[in-house]
Amino acid sequence: MKRFFILLLVALIAGTGLFAEESVLIDFNQLGADFSVSDDGEPSENEATLIDFSVVAGSSYTQEEKAQMKTSLFIENWEVVLNSSARSVVNQSNSFTRAALVREGAAQYPNETILGVRVHFPDEPFNSWALVKPPFEIPAYMDATTVAADGTLEVPQEEVGRGRKFDGYGVVKNIGVLKSISVNVHGLNFPHGLSIIFKDQNNVEQEYFMGYLNFDGWRTLTWNNPNYIAEVRNRELNTFPLYPNSAPMVKLMGFRVYRDAAMEGGDFIAYIKDVSVVYDKAVLSLERDIDDEAVWGILQDREESRRNSELKRLGNLQVLRYLERQKMDASAE
Repeated sequence: MKRFFILLLVALIAGTGLFAEESVLIDFNQLGADFSVSDDGEPSENEATLIDFSVVAGSSYTQEEKAQMKTSLFIENWEVVLNSSARSVVNQSNSFTRAALVREGAAQYPNETILGVRVHFPDEPFNSWALVKPPFEIPAYMDATTVAADGTLEVPQEEVGRGRKFDGYGVVKNIGVLKSISVNVHGLNFPHGLSIIFKDQNNVEQEYFMGYLNFDGWRTLTWNNPNYIAEVRNRELNTFPLYPNSAPMVKLMGFRVYRDAAMEGGDFIAYIKDVSVVYDKAVLSLERDIDDEAVWGILQDREESRRNSELKRLGNLQVLRYLERQKMDASAE
């Protein structure tokens, strides 16, 4: 009887996979507008992913103006950037994202909010691409925040040093080897290609081609790692120092849409629901006696300078956009 249960356990492990774990890298249904930074109280940002850039705005702004200087991963903040040869004024101005609502009663994702992408490709017959990217590089290690009564962002005591503000919002940690990547996308029979761009803990970017969008309706596009070794006996087994060395992660840098020169140009439309990854854990998720990152903060220190540089660049850009909105004719909105 004991032997039977051992064989049964082995069979279950073989059937379900001993190593692979699946996590949602990003779900656009979680990035809707649920927070207001304007006087009219209309939600225009995503509270869970808010970034305050007023710290680089200078001292000439009032507290009320600085309270509006926040941005987030709200769907409509995502940017569409065409390659240089395709980036005319008309093409770029007609390329942007929108929050799209799936109708009630739909077969998949009813009443959920998804990322809608519009790209206006050149009509001329040459290869071109468009990069759909977040409004800022998603920080891998940043403490989760809440909005205080005065509108400022503060870190709760239990989140100090945890660095998990964007976990599940474009960041997945403890990744050893990627087994597969999947994206749920709604196509409209366009013959264009779609790829996903990741960045790892060593700041190395990798682009994964997911497939073509020449279908109508929802489809799960999947990239499978051709070098993934499923048999443990064929793997090279090593032990490595743990914290802070074993802190591998991936974060989403964006999506790229490819249009071939032989294909018709003009407007392209697609919708993306979410991205998930299947991977081996780098380290078993055991309950450790000591929270190493809370004690040493090495992982946050490593990217602090890069994050501050990005925040300064982002802040300057957002301040300029804020000033431009203030100067615009109200009837143009």
